[in-house]
Formats: sequence, C-alpha cells, structure tokens
Amino acid sequence: MISQTSEYALRAMIFLAMNPSAPQVTEKIALVTKVPPCYLSKVLQSLCRARLLKSRRGIGGGFSLARPAESTTILEIVNAVDPLQRISTCPLGLQTHGVTLCALHSRLDGAMLLMEQAFSRTTLAELLANPTGSIPLCENC
Repeated sequence: MISQTSEYALRAMIFLAMNPSAPQVTEKIALVTKVPPCYLSKVLQSLCRARLLKSRRGIGGGFSLARPAESTTILEIVNAVDPLQRISTCPLGLQTHGVTLCALHSRLDGAMLLMEQAFSRTTLAELLANPTGSIPLCENC
C-alpha cells in the first residue's frame, strides 16, 4: 500500500506528535520507532524540507513538529517522502490505450484515489485520539 520510507516517516511523525514538549534527537526517534538511524536521518531531512518538521542543532536541539498535529495530514507526510503514484496513462505503454485506462488500471487508480482521499482527511491528532487496544509505538503499554 505505502512504501517502507512512508511507514518510517509516519512512525517518526507519530512519535513526535506524542512528545510535543521538547525536540527529539534522531537516536531516540530511531530507537522508539525501530527505524535504522542512518535511514531515519534522511527521512527526517525530507520532512524538514517539506516543512512538516523543524530541526534545531546543538544542546537541547533535535526535531519537532513544525505545526500542530491537528493540521498535519497523513497524505502530506507520505507525499513528503515518497509521493503516492496515481495511474494517468497505460503503465504498459500501449499506444492504443493512451490515457484511456483499461479496466485493471482504472480500478487500481480508483483504489489509489480512495487511499489518497482517506489520507488527506486523516490528521496525526486523529490517529493519536483513535482509541484502540494498542497505543502507537508502545510495546509494553
């Protein structure tokens, strides 16, 4: 459904939304989210470039959300690191199809549209507020 990079970005953003009071360092985010630190560093930089995170160097520095969790959508996070790919022309390059998708690719694109719409309506805050039997990123809670 989504790439591993997107999954890592979502884990990091959830962790930061759960801990909004102070910037968090890459090593701590990596430990809690179970993401390789070197790869996480690249993901966090992409999120900073997309202005979803802000970073501060030095003592007391680290990463924090650039805006409230209530105004950050899952779609923004995913698109910042590995944008969802809609199907607009035949993936097989069949010239007879052009921009008229066959039934298979039309259905796949429709599924991507539904996912895009759901992600655009879901914020970080909603994920944290949604009561389930599991607390995000918490193994023993």
